[in-house]
Amino acid sequence: MASKRTRACEFSQKEREEIYSRDSGCIFCKQNYMMEGALPLDLSIFETMHYIPRSKGGLGIAKNGAIGCKWHHMMLDNGNKGNREEMLKIFADYLRSNYRNWNEEDLVYSKW
Repeated sequence: MASKRTRACEFSQKEREEIYSRDSGCIFCKQNYMMEGALPLDLSIFETMHYIPRSKGGLGIAKNGAIGCKWHHMMLDNGNKGNREEMLKIFADYLRSNYRNWNEEDLVYSKW
């Protein structure tokens, strides 16, 4: 059985549906961000990305997630080409534009 923290950090089907409905596509592709070299298949597979990673206690809630294509999700997760910080800024700005009171501290699992 998964721990309480593990369950809290996973996106539920309801949260995924909310994110897909809100984003309707990769937030980075919409801005034509770093598309050079991307394979068409990687741009057509969509995944739910965490802003604060699960490994750091990032919750599985819509305020901590967005849709990314496989290309951009790998780029974000692996720090590919040294663009992680820039991508996180774009990601944070996107989430702020969707949630008036968005705050990074609210996105991390806490026992209390």
